[in-house]
Amino acid sequence: MTTPSDPISLLRSRNYLALLLLAAVIGIPVSAVAYFFLALVSKLQAWVFTDLPKAVGFESEPLWWPLLPLLLAGVLVSLAIRHLPGRGGQSPADGFKAGEGPPPLTALPGILLAATATLGLGAVLGPEGPVFALGAGLGVLAIRLLRPDAPASSQSVVGAAGSFAAASTLLGSPLTGAFLLMEISGLGGAMLGLVLVPGLLAAGIGSLIFTGLDAWTGLGTFSLTIPDLPPAGNPTGAGFLWAVAIGVMAVPLGTAIRWLGLLLRAHVERRLLLVTPVVALAIAGLAIAYAAATGKHSSDVLFSGQSGLGPLIADHDSYAVGTLLLLIACKGLAYGASLSAFRGGPTFPAMFLGAAGGIALSHLPGLPLIAGVAMGIGAMTVVILRLPLTSVLLPTLLLGTDGLAVMPLVIVAVTVAYVASARFAPTPAHDSRSESSGVGDAQPLATGDRGDARRP
Repeated sequence: MTTPSDPISLLRSRNYLALLLLAAVIGIPVSAVAYFFLALVSKLQAWVFTDLPKAVGFESEPLWWPLLPLLLAGVLVSLAIRHLPGRGGQSPADGFKAGEGPPPLTALPGILLAATATLGLGAVLGPEGPVFALGAGLGVLAIRLLRPDAPASSQSVVGAAGSFAAASTLLGSPLTGAFLLMEISGLGGAMLGLVLVPGLLAAGIGSLIFTGLDAWTGLGTFSLTIPDLPPAGNPTGAGFLWAVAIGVMAVPLGTAIRWLGLLLRAHVERRLLLVTPVVALAIAGLAIAYAAATGKHSSDVLFSGQSGLGPLIADHDSYAVGTLLLLIACKGLAYGASLSAFRGGPTFPAMFLGAAGGIALSHLPGLPLIAGVAMGIGAMTVVILRLPLTSVLLPTLLLGTDGLAVMPLVIVAVTVAYVASARFAPTPAHDSRSESSGVGDAQPLATGDRGDARRP
C-alpha cells in the first residue's frame, strides 16, 4: 500500500493480496464483537425498562421511570467524555466527516462505555457511530498484532475493512455499508475500488459469522427490513408533487434539530459533568410528557427508533394526527438534546421522525402511506447526514419491494431536501479537543432500541 498513485499496479501486487487475506481474517472477530455488542445493548434496554421495574415491585414501567436510567446515562457519559481517552468518540452533532482515520486504541474503552450508556439507557441516538468506530479500532489492533511493521496506509485500509464488517453486522447487508462508507470516505476513482474491495470481503466473511452466531446463540440477526407492509402502488403525478413538498418540509425540521444539537453542545462542554445529567433529565421529561398526554409508551420518544419503525408503521391507524405531531415535536427535541451531550449515531432518529411525518401527511389526499413513509425517511435522513445515495438506499432497504416501487419518489424528495438544506446547514464549531484526541469521525450506520427490546 505504498504506491497509491498507480492503482492497477497496486491491485496486481502481492502486498494487496496479503491485505485482502488480512481483511478476510479480520472480518471474523470484528463481526463477532459487533454482534455481541448490539445484543448486549438490546438486552440491557429490556432489563432496564421492562424487567427491572417488575423486579422492584411495579406491575409495569411507571410513568416517571425514564428519569432514573437517563440520569445514570448522563453521569456515565459525562465521566467517559471527561476522564477517558478519546472523549467517548465523535460528537454526533457533527455528523459524519470525510478524511478521518480509525480511533486510537486507547479511545476504545471510552467509546464502548459512552455508547453502552447512551444506547442502553434511553438517549435518542443510534449505534452506527460507536459500532463503526469499534470496528475500525479493532481492525487496526488486529493488523498491529499480525503485522507490527504495516505502513500507516495499510492500517487505514484495514481499519476501514473493520468498519465494513461492523456495518454488515449492523445493517444485515454489506452493500448498504459500502454505500455509506463510500460517501463518508470522500474517495473516488480507481482508489475507491481498491479500498472498498477489502471492506466488502471483510463484511462478506463477517456476515457468515454473525449468521452462524444466530444459530448458536438464538439471539437472532440484525435486519432493517420491515415485514408485512401494505402494497405501495405505482408512483403518480400527485406523488411527485408530494415528493417536492416533503423534501421542502424536511429542511426546517432537520436543520432545527442540528442547530439545537450544536447550540446546546457549546453549553454542555463548558460544564460537562453538571449539564449532561440535566440534558438527560430533559430528555426523560419529554418522553414522560408525551406518554402522559397520549397514553402511548415513552419508548416512542426514547431510543433511536430503529426497532420502533416497524410497529409505528404497522399500528399507524392507532396514531391520531395530533399524536404524531406531538411525537415529532418531543422526539425531535430529545434528538437534538441527545446530539449535544451523548455519544451515538445520528441516523435512525432522523429515519423515525421522517416516517412519523410521512404517516401524518398520508392523511391528506394524494399521498399513500408507504410512499409518504419512504419519502419522509429519505428526506429527513439527507438533511441530517448530507449523504444523498445512502438516504435513497435506506428507505428501499427498510421497505423491501415497496421501497423499490416508490424509489423514484424518494429520489425526488431526497434531491429537493439535499439541495435546499445546503443553504441552511449549520457549520460545526472547531473543537480542538476532539481533534487532538485522534478519534476518527468516519463511523458509519443502526441498533436496538427498547422498542428495541426485541430480539436483535
